[in-house]
Amino acid sequence: MVPGAQPISVELQNKFRTAFKKKGEKYKPRTHHFTADGNPKYTNRLILETSPYLLQHAHNPVDWFPWGDEAFRLAAELNRPVLLSVGYSTCHWCHVMERESFEDVEIATFINKHFIAIKVDREERPDVDSIYMTTVQLMRGRGGWPMTVVMTPDRKPFFGGTYFPARDGDRGSTMGFLTILRRLEEAYKNDPKQVILSANAVTLKLKQASVPRPPTGVPDAKSLVAIAQILFEEFDQTYGGFGRAPKFPRPSVYEFLLHYWRRTQDADALKMVEVSLLGMINGGIFDHLAGGFHRYSTDREWLAPHFEKMLYDNAQLSFLLLQLFQVTKDDAFRQAAEETLNYVLREMTDTKGGFFSATDADSEGKEGTFFLWTPEEVETILDGREAKIFMEAYDITVSGNFEGKSILRRKTKWNSLLEKFGLTSTELSKILADAKSELYKAREKREHPILDDKIIIEWNAQMITAFAFAGLVFDNQKYTKAAILAGEFIWENMQDEGKLSRTYRSGEAKHDAVLEDYAFLIEAFLQLFETTQDIRWLQRSLDLEATLNKFFYDHENGGYFTTGSSSESLLVREKPSYDGAQPSGNSVVIRVLSKLSEYTQDAEYQQRAEKSMLAMSGALENGSIGAPKLAVALEWMLDRPKQVIIVTPSTGKEKTLLKVLRDTFVPNKILILAQESEVEKLAASLPLVENKIAKDGKATAYVCIGQVCLKPTNEPETLRKQLEATEKLADKIPLLKE
Repeated sequence: MVPGAQPISVELQNKFRTAFKKKGEKYKPRTHHFTADGNPKYTNRLILETSPYLLQHAHNPVDWFPWGDEAFRLAAELNRPVLLSVGYSTCHWCHVMERESFEDVEIATFINKHFIAIKVDREERPDVDSIYMTTVQLMRGRGGWPMTVVMTPDRKPFFGGTYFPARDGDRGSTMGFLTILRRLEEAYKNDPKQVILSANAVTLKLKQASVPRPPTGVPDAKSLVAIAQILFEEFDQTYGGFGRAPKFPRPSVYEFLLHYWRRTQDADALKMVEVSLLGMINGGIFDHLAGGFHRYSTDREWLAPHFEKMLYDNAQLSFLLLQLFQVTKDDAFRQAAEETLNYVLREMTDTKGGFFSATDADSEGKEGTFFLWTPEEVETILDGREAKIFMEAYDITVSGNFEGKSILRRKTKWNSLLEKFGLTSTELSKILADAKSELYKAREKREHPILDDKIIIEWNAQMITAFAFAGLVFDNQKYTKAAILAGEFIWENMQDEGKLSRTYRSGEAKHDAVLEDYAFLIEAFLQLFETTQDIRWLQRSLDLEATLNKFFYDHENGGYFTTGSSSESLLVREKPSYDGAQPSGNSVVIRVLSKLSEYTQDAEYQQRAEKSMLAMSGALENGSIGAPKLAVALEWMLDRPKQVIIVTPSTGKEKTLLKVLRDTFVPNKILILAQESEVEKLAASLPLVENKIAKDGKATAYVCIGQVCLKPTNEPETLRKQLEATEKLADKIPLLKE
């Protein structure tokens, strides 16, 4: 029993005991409060959940409820305000607030006596998180996690903030969390009318903020030029990225710039992508031993990261690196992409095929400890000369570059290393590769950051897209098989008659999927079709789009809501357009609708895409850089996408023509491979293949645009020229440097 809480039934107590027992011997209760026999002193309803984040709070002395009607009914019965706390399992300051406040018996007792407390994993419920994060931003001008909101029993917020120190004066604060709670409780009890007025006013603003900015006209190429110009103005010419610090990867910005470069040949646009990605893969934000990227850089130089690793960052950055490799043929981008993909396969993949969500920033009670090195540690693992070479290459010094220790980063130029140590490039590559392998093995013996092993469709779908694209670009079956296995896992375990569940853990699929889950999974399945040419993936994309159209599409105004019409009714129903660390579902679904239209030759998909683009286009006006992925979708619409059909003889596999596709950056295309003997059967699903033949008994490429096809070809170089031919974005596009 937690202190100060309402009594719970014997039945519920028994459920707690059963759930705790099922966790097994490896389960480590995350609490400071234990009984004499070593068991946790307190247990709350979160013990019944599967979310790693919620389970981290299952033994707090706070009487936590998961989000749901039970908590709000009890708040109404007791006439209490609701304290909503939102975070995620790898959030450093969420851990701090847990230790300081939610593990504090005095604070917990006050919460239990005067509030109904709800804990939400933002990754499980992005719909709930988004609504109340908007509330905090409206109230405070900024947001973040942990997020703290206090609301009425009818879910209307009247107070919001982020992290609060526990008591007055802690961490230099004037007012601590306990004092804030006391004042809120007093206001709710003594001046309820004012609280209700305040809650109604905030809710009105929230509803107004949830409506997309109305468009002033049909978006055109000028919008894309304006976005590119603003990005150029904000670009850090020295280190890459935008602004000063902190710096977030935000891959959709660079994807937009690659598309913009392709349509304008503006060298500045490509330079921004190259400099930024080189800064990231050489900096401390990249894990040079295991591969993969940390969340963001706290400084301008990409040196000191926030050390958590998120699946969605690594999925998007892998995909971006693959595209950049196609453009530049620079081996540094290929290597970084492969190291990241291999990291995900090795450390972030479930035995059944799904991909885990994240790893924590903290270990041994401190942020970053797992990833830091001293010269003494390196010298105990590597031989003298190899240690010196490695420390020079990766900036490991006595003074360190982060709190007295060193974050690995590539600082010394390659040629300088060759000259200083008298090595050939091959010799240096082998020394560094062997050293990294040895240090990785040593690091594996350290206490690892916590792994959040829940499987989220949205993030898995992005990773499937990256693996499937890598399988195509590198002609690598290892990556293709990983994408297929993850796709099959989701379809078998998280889908039922076209409807998706957002998360999966401990054998249980939970929570209605949101727009982003459907949008990214359709995109992933289309990439799987392009890579494997297995028609099932195209059909599954169409099935998911049908669900999306039925439950999420705004048939009157265009655009898609975050939640489906059959899902829980929340305070507002948002229609997202902002592309932050994750692109919005609308930005993604508009582009996949355009792709489906090309594949099926069904104009209804394109009509929905265009209506939705118009509905969301207010986010692109005046050169706004808040929706770069939406700008990518617009760029497709302003292009004439290529339909690439390769027909092969009935025997043998096509290699030479497909290699041209692997090597060429052609983002606005669809790809169909067909054996001549299967053309007639395929034409029922893919009308574009009708009457296509393998000319002269050789693999033949047909590149078509709209209803017009270029001359069929058996020649790789002819195909390359056809693919690389690109229309200018507009007749007169000013280059950024002008």
